[in-house]
Amino acid sequence: MISKFFDDKTTIKLSWIIIVFAIAIRLIQYASNRSLWADEAVLALNIVNRSYSQLTQPLDYDQVAPIGFLWVEKFLVNLGGNNEYMLRLFPLIAGILSLFIFAMIARRYLDNPGRIIAILLFSTLSPVVYYSSEVKQYSTDILVGLLLWYFLAPYGKRKLTSSSIIINSFLVAILLWFSHPAIFVFSAIALTELVNIFLNKNTEQLKHKLVVYISGLLSFAILYWGFLNQANDNQNLFNSWGDAFPNHPLNIIWYLDAFGKFFYKPLGFEYYKIGGFSFSLDAIAIALFIFGCFSYFHKNKIVFFTLLFPLLTTFVSAALQLYPFRNRVVLFLVPFFLIAIAEGINWIFTRKLHPIVAIFLAFLIMLTIAAPVVESSTIYIKPQQREEIKEVIEYIRKNEQPQDILYIYQRGIYQFLYYAEKYGYQPEDYILGVEDLDNYDGRKLSEAELQRYQNDFNQLRGNPRVWFLFSHVTRNSEYFPLRDYLNTIGNQIDFFEAKGAFVQLYNLE
Repeated sequence: MISKFFDDKTTIKLSWIIIVFAIAIRLIQYASNRSLWADEAVLALNIVNRSYSQLTQPLDYDQVAPIGFLWVEKFLVNLGGNNEYMLRLFPLIAGILSLFIFAMIARRYLDNPGRIIAILLFSTLSPVVYYSSEVKQYSTDILVGLLLWYFLAPYGKRKLTSSSIIINSFLVAILLWFSHPAIFVFSAIALTELVNIFLNKNTEQLKHKLVVYISGLLSFAILYWGFLNQANDNQNLFNSWGDAFPNHPLNIIWYLDAFGKFFYKPLGFEYYKIGGFSFSLDAIAIALFIFGCFSYFHKNKIVFFTLLFPLLTTFVSAALQLYPFRNRVVLFLVPFFLIAIAEGINWIFTRKLHPIVAIFLAFLIMLTIAAPVVESSTIYIKPQQREEIKEVIEYIRKNEQPQDILYIYQRGIYQFLYYAEKYGYQPEDYILGVEDLDNYDGRKLSEAELQRYQNDFNQLRGNPRVWFLFSHVTRNSEYFPLRDYLNTIGNQIDFFEAKGAFVQLYNLE
């Protein structure tokens, strides 16, 4: 059996090697200091331009973030200055701490070599790595969920002392203010506790934890009725999530589709090609997840429900139109899925299989594990970039002339506004493009929207040098119609492009 090669001493050594590797790639990505992309910029503008008390009010630009997260971000900006490093420091710290908490959870719930596999996947999956250096709360969501899981979930025959009850009560009350989906993990653990009582007839443990649960509920009640319910009035924010909510609470097809898509985004298992063969890693991961749940259901139902209930409570929230189920906002569920996947791998290796079947399954499993390791390793060579508007602004600054006009396309406005003062631009030095966010925004231009842009461009005719800065734009169906029109009213005389952003200089005389 493969587990014979992974005793506890070897597992601990390998775990530390993986964690050191994971910390290194996160630090390299953080140190690359890439430009804030559109979603980061709009949240950063709220953090920078608002006071602590103003951050408790509905945010500008259809943004939502936990108050605790916003206050820490504001504190760090005040402490170290308004820059990308300070804005991304808290997500980085959360990402690194999550590695250690997840390793402790893996040690608690998994046998060898599942522990190593779970830690390796959590350390290297691209979305988990990426969000450890983005000015968003998703890395913090993971950390908060892990802390609640580690300290509250029923496990073994642990007994809470008076001091631990007080500490846990305080911990829960605070953590709920740092992560919106933390309430789903908290609720899931409470449901698991009820199942534990039913299965094991253990009411004593609930008595010990009742103070903790009451503390959490009171904290969330204050948070929700004081602040969170204001977000429900933001129809633009609700509309922006589209199919992240089921159109009917009993739409089974939607739940199955959302479940399947989770393994692609945010879990990060994609197609992988070797030669002429293409492997669907998300399908493999789904199978491993199911095997893992099957294994836990038979050997430890409490763990089974611990892993399943966070998904259930999040689905219920989506059904009630309270919280979207899509991509990064459900990143906090990743650790629960990885534990089940690792258990599924363990379960397969304990079966008596035909040698050919065993070799084939081992190949698929190794491919599923190796793909994220290889992808994250590329960060050592080239850190991830998204929309490098800083490089574009620097090029403009280097080549612009006194009478030049700078026009900012609307989808890059907030990125530019974050950097404008840093590069010496005053409001009178640039023109912000017409903002017309219709149902096609980010995908294509409607005829009415294209006409508004053409009218905007027509007002710039007669000028020999007009810079058009584009960022966060879809090339084929959004930008190309604008480019074609510019080519009918002027001549392009310069062009510069960076990752996800570019600028064109036109003579419109």
